[in-house]
Amino acid sequence: MKHAKYFSISIFIVLLSYGAIAFYFLPLTTFQGDLTRMSLLPESLFGWTKPQPALDAKWLQQATMREADVLVIGDSFSDGHIWQSVLMQHGLKVRTEVWGNIQAICADFMPWLRTQGFRGKYLVIESVERNLVDILDRSVACQHIQYHPNSRTDVPRTSPIVSFDVHQNNYTGKLSTGIKTQLNVLKYAHLSHSPDFKNWLLSNDVRMVRVPDGCKLFSHANCNDALFLSYDKPEDINTSALENIGKLNARLEGVTPIWVFVPNKSTAYLYPGKQFWNEAEQRFHAPNLLRIARQAIRAKTVDLYLGNNTHFSTTGYLLMGEAVFKAMQPQKPEHH
Repeated sequence: MKHAKYFSISIFIVLLSYGAIAFYFLPLTTFQGDLTRMSLLPESLFGWTKPQPALDAKWLQQATMREADVLVIGDSFSDGHIWQSVLMQHGLKVRTEVWGNIQAICADFMPWLRTQGFRGKYLVIESVERNLVDILDRSVACQHIQYHPNSRTDVPRTSPIVSFDVHQNNYTGKLSTGIKTQLNVLKYAHLSHSPDFKNWLLSNDVRMVRVPDGCKLFSHANCNDALFLSYDKPEDINTSALENIGKLNARLEGVTPIWVFVPNKSTAYLYPGKQFWNEAEQRFHAPNLLRIARQAIRAKTVDLYLGNNTHFSTTGYLLMGEAVFKAMQPQKPEHH
């Protein structure tokens, strides 16, 4: 009986200790942003805190291919339909397909598009900077489109969140993840207090950089430092990309193509001198999102890109939408 009693007490102590440890560490496994999740850094330090503009979900809904004035082909920057809300509010009907569905702008793209029932005027082709060369190369080489419909394409989108609780608790994560996150917090506290601290390469391709005037640009608690993807390149985009845009435009008879290239977060804040956007604007009337991003950063727009994320905030998406809509307007002739 005595051994059984000691055994029961031991089990109770173990369970109580595990519960106490879990209660402390598991909340650290609640991630909202892709960069905090990848790097295992807590939202309490890098989650955005300034409210974003509210957006009615009615402006995010899909048109059918037959009724759409605008077809958008894009990546995760377009999948939430947030920037497209600007077009919707200007009276345009928009349909969005992601690259996973369409794969490439192949040689037979326009005949295929007409068989789908699209009779709209505008084709918006969007890519984030880090993927655009591959998408353009793949499209130029592609002869026959292979469409892969996705059931999620027409699922109604919900309004983006206006505010985010960086201290929300979730006890369903892995304890090991919480422990690793706390170890990163301790290491960060040690590194960041050095007067020579400039950057830190974390796990899973995330780099932390000390950004000048960071607390005027981000709302997260440790706003002097921002998170970026470590593999984003400081070099400019090869001019062959511009040549490929010209080749693809030749395939797009009967629609007005609008090429939209979203700068990497790293480019907007760390490598702003790239000329690709200026050249794409001059040659193809592409909206100059790098210039727009830099203007917003110089104006100290807070959370243009979210601190815990690689993507725009709602504020950033709305600027993007206005730029795309402006690019759709007829160009005024220059006076000499």
